[in-house]
Amino acid sequence: MSSFKKFLNMIKFEHTIFALPFAYIGVFMGFKHGFSLKVFILVTIAMASARSAAMALNRIVDLKYDAMNERTKDRELPAGKIKLGEAYAFTFLSIVVFEITTYFINDLAFKLSPIALFFVLTYSYTKRFTSMCHLYLGFTDAIAPLGGYVAASDSLSLPIWLLAGFVSFWIAGFDILYALQDREFDKSVGLRSIPVSFGVKGSLFLAKLFHVVAFLFLIFSMYLFSLYPIAYIGSAIVVVLLFIEHKLVDPNDPKKINLAFFDMNSYISIVLLITFLIGKYYG
Repeated sequence: MSSFKKFLNMIKFEHTIFALPFAYIGVFMGFKHGFSLKVFILVTIAMASARSAAMALNRIVDLKYDAMNERTKDRELPAGKIKLGEAYAFTFLSIVVFEITTYFINDLAFKLSPIALFFVLTYSYTKRFTSMCHLYLGFTDAIAPLGGYVAASDSLSLPIWLLAGFVSFWIAGFDILYALQDREFDKSVGLRSIPVSFGVKGSLFLAKLFHVVAFLFLIFSMYLFSLYPIAYIGSAIVVVLLFIEHKLVDPNDPKKINLAFFDMNSYISIVLLITFLIGKYYG
């Protein structure tokens, strides 16, 4: 395996599909004077580099636990496929690329970039002291639509904050489901999560509750963005996909959890990108 592919595997680059469409939604909702290819490319680079820094640091911070966990012991760092120094270098380079990119986007993006980095680089530590680590991760991913909107409009608005609310609770909800597979391990090593604190039934209930809250944020965001009525078909599809996701989850079957985690949430991201584009431009 090439070194480049090892790094892509380490940061689970394919999971970028969860957040990148929301950055693009922010971009298109923020455009006031037509499409800008420059902004679109810069946002793509900023998103990829920020997420790369976050995931690489997450692997570094969790190295001790990943090496102990049967599910994660074969990851690139604990398996020795990537050296710790290389992971640190990759993280630093990703941060530099992110900062340079935000500088070329606009002044507000550059001024807000340290705040974005703070969340990106600290969420990995939250499961050491709070069960609400899932919401912290959710808000960290919600920086995607906020950042995309800032890049396109050089401002922030209530509708984009509501979309960020959707992303926060949507991500938190499925992160709870994903964390079910590590419940016993996390409990044994003192890590915190909603599955550890509330058990399987409590976690399934809270994941559903978070997704209901997420849906309300989505509807209000679509309304305040004045999307054409056809867009609400997309919101109905999201409800169906979330329902399927929860039906798929079996706490005793990691394969079903991974299917719910990756496939269903990838579909939701893509559906909502299409929904917002159609709702704004083709109603």
